[in-house]
Amino acid sequence: MTHQFPLRVYYEDTDLAGIVYYANYLKFIERARSEWVRGLGVDQVAMKVDGIVFAVRRVEADYIAPAHYDDELVVDTSVDKLTGARLVVRQVVRRADQVLFDALVTIVAIGAAGKPARLPAAIRRN
Repeated sequence: MTHQFPLRVYYEDTDLAGIVYYANYLKFIERARSEWVRGLGVDQVAMKVDGIVFAVRRVEADYIAPAHYDDELVVDTSVDKLTGARLVVRQVVRRADQVLFDALVTIVAIGAAGKPARLPAAIRRN
C-alpha cells in the first residue's frame, strides 16, 4: 500500500534559479516518512522514551526533473523490503503524473547504545 503526502513548494525551498534546492527533497521525503509512520500508529516520542530511535542508514536518490516555486507535489511512500531490523522504502516525489525524484531509503532502529534494535511491530506487519 502506498502512502501519499501532499506538499507545496515554498520560496524557502528554492534556489536562485527558482527550482527546489536538491537537499530539500530529503526534507520532503523525511516529512512523508514521519506521517506514514504516524499513520501506522507508531509513536516515535514513546519509542525514544523506550530508548529506540529510527536512523537512516542509506539513501539512493535520482533527481529526474526540477520542481518550482508554488508547485503542488505528492510524496508516495511504499515498502520495498522489510526484515525484523531493516526497512527499505521507495519514495517518489511527483507533480501530477510526472516523477521528479525517486529514492530508496534504508531505515534501521537503534537502541540507546547505538546497537541495532527490532523495528516496531506496526511496521513489521506492513
